[in-house]
Amino acid sequence: MQTEPTPQAQPQRIGVPRETFPGEKRVATVPDVVEKLIKLGFTVAVESGAGDAANFSDDAYRAAGAEVVAGAAQLWSTSDIVLKVRPPSEDEVGLMRGGGTLIDFIWPAQNPQLMEQLAARKATVLAIDCLPRTLSRAQKMDALTSTAGVSGYRAVIEAANAFGRYFNGQITAAGKVPPAKVFIAGAGVAGLAAIGTAANLGAIVRANDTRAEVADQVKSLGGEFVKVDYEEEGSGGGGYAKVMSEGFQAAQRQMYATQAKDADIIITTALIPGKPAPRLITAEMVQSMKPGSVIVDMAAEQGGNCELTVPGEAVVRHGVTIIGYTDLASRLAKQSSTLYATNLLRLMEELCKAKDGVAVVNMEDDAIRGLTVVKDGALTWPAHPLKAAPAPAPRAAAAPVAEKKSAHGPGQPMSGKTLSIVFAVLAGLFWVIGAYAPAAFLGHFTVFVLACFIGYMVVWNVTPALHTPLMSVTNAISSIIAIGALVQIAPPEMGTAGRPDGLIAWLAFAALVLTAINMFGGFAVTRRMLAMFRK
Repeated sequence: MQTEPTPQAQPQRIGVPRETFPGEKRVATVPDVVEKLIKLGFTVAVESGAGDAANFSDDAYRAAGAEVVAGAAQLWSTSDIVLKVRPPSEDEVGLMRGGGTLIDFIWPAQNPQLMEQLAARKATVLAIDCLPRTLSRAQKMDALTSTAGVSGYRAVIEAANAFGRYFNGQITAAGKVPPAKVFIAGAGVAGLAAIGTAANLGAIVRANDTRAEVADQVKSLGGEFVKVDYEEEGSGGGGYAKVMSEGFQAAQRQMYATQAKDADIIITTALIPGKPAPRLITAEMVQSMKPGSVIVDMAAEQGGNCELTVPGEAVVRHGVTIIGYTDLASRLAKQSSTLYATNLLRLMEELCKAKDGVAVVNMEDDAIRGLTVVKDGALTWPAHPLKAAPAPAPRAAAAPVAEKKSAHGPGQPMSGKTLSIVFAVLAGLFWVIGAYAPAAFLGHFTVFVLACFIGYMVVWNVTPALHTPLMSVTNAISSIIAIGALVQIAPPEMGTAGRPDGLIAWLAFAALVLTAINMFGGFAVTRRMLAMFRK
């Protein structure tokens, strides 16, 4: 008896609607990514005009293999998976196909009513803002990081546009222009992007964050990390900062007040997930700033870090321009759309590993489980905490590190007993030589001993890194010794009858031999060392 083959699932249809949020210019996918989605087995439909504001035409989508649909109702009703940027409106939820899948920014903590509406549609919703960012393999899908980087860059551009001077210092025929002083509150992804941009424009950049570990990142981008004079760890979950204690906040406000008086531009980026943005800049601080200064509040959409911020607007208070734009990423629509589309492509690759055009939401996968806030109409947010990684095995006790010796022998000086014995032997030897040697020799020998002692103390205490430059000096000294030895062997003014006795002659000959060895050996060693550095 033959069994009928199991029918294969039909490829799913991905729909990309035009964003309806006021002022939103981004689009959820771009033509280059459409081609890659089709290679995964999906069919792609794009609403007509969806990419116009980001400079992606309908013809570009058609050329990439997408179907261009005339209206939103048709797109929503015929799409198995909908990719968006902004959370859907109530009307868009009503157009959604029952049991369909939605992938976009949802912000479930801020939109509980939207969550209920999506659950009523029996939908499966993946909130890209709920991605477990601590997972290393999830970084390729981290749209929050991509968006924050664009926003941080754009914040500096908006500040430069509103500021009445150069960012970099210049010396002109009309006088000297000082560099702008920029202070950035919060050194997350957006803050670091702002630091790098402002520093590249030539400004003096200072930054602060509750997390002490970002200090090195700030310095690496050309900024100066300003530390709060209060010891408290500020790292929270998922790479965000946590709410700090009252004592820390008081010390932080004092530091911000000092920076506000000195800074020309302040950029605030502080956000806490699920909570209003912390108030960092008070009205009194704004009033203390120099006229013409600028504040860019990147947390304006969540209430703002500045007390005088008006979300979505740029206002002037006490002579200070306060920019509260909530669409910074949208002001670089083409770039931010491309990055966001790439993040969603990586997510679709995880959902469709078989490349058969069917997305599978695997709730056993930590990354997918964290993203999924609604599954087939059932609320699954918040996700359970990730399993802690197993503790590393205890390391064996490290062997005691041997004491580092000096470059020229034992690091410890000789004991007093040994030094006394050596001194006594040398003194006895010197007395014997002085008792039996000629008077003329004694003077020469004394000079020789002193020269050896001084030379030893000078050369021995020179760091090994300077031995190569020192070689020229030692060669010069060797040349003097060689000349002196030749003079002692055959004094030119004395002739044959005035030659020194045999002891002096042999000592001079020995000095000549040893000096020659030192000179030619030194040249050979130096030549070999220089050859090591030649290509």
